[in-house]
Amino acid sequence: MKNIVSNYINDLRRFFNQTKVTDSKGNKLNLSDALIKSAEMVMKANSLGKKIIFIGNGGSAAVASHKALDYWFTGKIRGMAFSDHVNLTCVSNDFGYKNIFVKQIEMFADNGDILFAISSSGNSENIILAVEEARNCGCQVLTFSGFKESNRLIGLGDLNFYTPVSHFNKVESIHLLLCDCILEIILEYDKSKKK
Repeated sequence: MKNIVSNYINDLRRFFNQTKVTDSKGNKLNLSDALIKSAEMVMKANSLGKKIIFIGNGGSAAVASHKALDYWFTGKIRGMAFSDHVNLTCVSNDFGYKNIFVKQIEMFADNGDILFAISSSGNSENIILAVEEARNCGCQVLTFSGFKESNRLIGLGDLNFYTPVSHFNKVESIHLLLCDCILEIILEYDKSKKK
């Protein structure tokens, strides 16, 4: 039984370190550098009064909601998640499930906001369409995907985090850790400024 725990922790550590990052042109970036660059993007957007929007389905929606709250409450950053069940059921009923995020982005996204698009498979149509709409609104985009490296989401962001694992729980856990690490960088930066 103890092996289960140590194997699980070792898997998470390994998958985190195996996460690959590319920019919008397909250039590979070092994970640490990409996390720092993401934090800088968020800090700049926040300083300009812009929002950070988080989207995802299922477990990724839970990651999105969790991180939106953390960025707002802990980081004092205007974070929001489009995962309210009333909005989702209304929009999917009226416009189809593929448009649940598109319609909310049309209404709430502003030029200069940042979209965190989270999809374990990287192939969720509603996430892909949301990224396209965010681009139309002038948003910057960070993508978080897993499963196959050939997924559709992997090249659509300004920065694209790809975790090479096909296990829902583990890829969602890594995406949560990546988003959390970006916030930790911001919090450490804020702390160092106050010294």
